Amino acid sequence: MTSSGTNTYISILLLSICFALSASTSSLSVSASSLVGFQIANNKALATLPLTFHLMGTMLAGIPASLLMKRIGRRYGFLIGTGIGTFGAASASLAIIYSSFPLFCLSIFCLGVLNGFAQLYRFTAVEVSSIEFRTKAVSYVMLGGIAAGFIGPAIAAEGKDYFENAQFAGSYLSIILLYFFIVIILMRIRLPQPSVVEQKGDARPLTVIFRQPKFIVSVLSAMIGYGVMAMIMTATPLAMTKGSGYPFSDAAFVIQWHALGMFAPSFITGSLIKRFGSVQIIFTGILLNFICIAINISGTELINYWSALVLLGVGWNFMFVAGTTMVTETYQPAEKAIVQGVNDFLVFGTAALSSLLSGVLQTSFGWETVNLSAVPLLLIVLVSLFWFLFSINQKTESAYRH
Repeated sequence: MTSSGTNTYISILLLSICFALSASTSSLSVSASSLVGFQIANNKALATLPLTFHLMGTMLAGIPASLLMKRIGRRYGFLIGTGIGTFGAASASLAIIYSSFPLFCLSIFCLGVLNGFAQLYRFTAVEVSSIEFRTKAVSYVMLGGIAAGFIGPAIAAEGKDYFENAQFAGSYLSIILLYFFIVIILMRIRLPQPSVVEQKGDARPLTVIFRQPKFIVSVLSAMIGYGVMAMIMTATPLAMTKGSGYPFSDAAFVIQWHALGMFAPSFITGSLIKRFGSVQIIFTGILLNFICIAINISGTELINYWSALVLLGVGWNFMFVAGTTMVTETYQPAEKAIVQGVNDFLVFGTAALSSLLSGVLQTSFGWETVNLSAVPLLLIVLVSLFWFLFSINQKTESAYRH
C-alpha cells in the first residue's frame, strides 16, 4: 500500500471515530429522551417531542453547517458543532434536574445541531478519498455508528440514576467527556481546505441540479429511509415499556441491536453498491423495511421487537448509504456545499416530522398504526425507482437513435 493510501485509511478511520463519538449522543437521546419527556412533560403525548427537536436541529443545521465549512473549512466547522453539542449536553442535564421540559427540548435541539454537523463527516470521507474508493469511504465512516449504537445506550443506562429524582441527568453530563476526544482528533487530523473552485467557481442554477432524476431518487431514498426508521424506532421504547410492560433494560438492548443493524452492514454496503449499483441496494432496503413492518405487526414478543428493529436498521443503511452515494454524483465542486446542505435538510426534516408523528400515533392509536403508516412512504420510493430506471432507458434509446 502506498503512503497516500495509508494516509487515506488513517484519515477515514479518524473521521469514523469522530462520527462514532458524535453519534453516541443521538443513540443516547433515542434511548432516553422519549422516556425523559414522558416523565417531565405535562402532556404525555408530547413524550417524543424532544427527539423531534433533535432531528429538527439536525435538519436546520445541514445548510448553515455546509456553507460555513465552505468558508472556514471542515476542521473549524466540526469544532464549532462540537462546542454547540457540549452546551446542549450540559443544559439537558440541568433541564432534567429542574424538570424543565422546554429547556430539555432546547437542549436536545442543540445536540441535534451537533448531529447535523457530524453528518458531514461522511461527505468529508469522499473528499479525502480517491475516485475509485469513494463508494466505500461513505460506508467506512458510517461504521462509527456501530460503536455509537452501544456507547449511547450504555451511557444512558449507566448514568440513569447518578442524580436522585433526575433520571438520565447523569447520562447527558457524562457524554461531554466524548466531545473532548473529538476536539483532540480534529486538531491532529489532516482535512482538505476549500478550493478556489469550490468557493468561487461557476455553479448551475439550483432548478437544474434539483430536477435531475438521480438527485430526486437519491434524496427520496435517504429521506424515506430515515423517516420510516425514525417513525418506528422512536416509538419502540414507548411501545416496549409503556405498551408491552418491558423494563428499560430490554428497550435499551433492542435499540443497541437496532444501531448495530444500522451500521454493521457498512462493512460491505460500499462493496455491494460498487458491484450491484445503488438502485439495487435501495430496492433491497425497501424490501427489508417491509419485512420489519410485517414482524412488528405479527406480535409484541421480545423476539419480534429485536428482529424487526435489526432489519429496520439494515434497511435504513442500504437506503441511506446508497442514497448518499448517488447524491455525490449529482453536483460539481462549486455546487457541493448547497447540494449537501439541502440534501441533509430534506432528509432530517422528514425524520423530524416522522418522529413527532410517531409519538402521536403510538399514544393515540397504538403500535400497529405506527408500522402501517410507513407502508405508503416506502411505496413512494419504490415508484420513484421505477420512474428513474424508465428515464434512463428513455435516454439510452434516444442516444442510440441519434
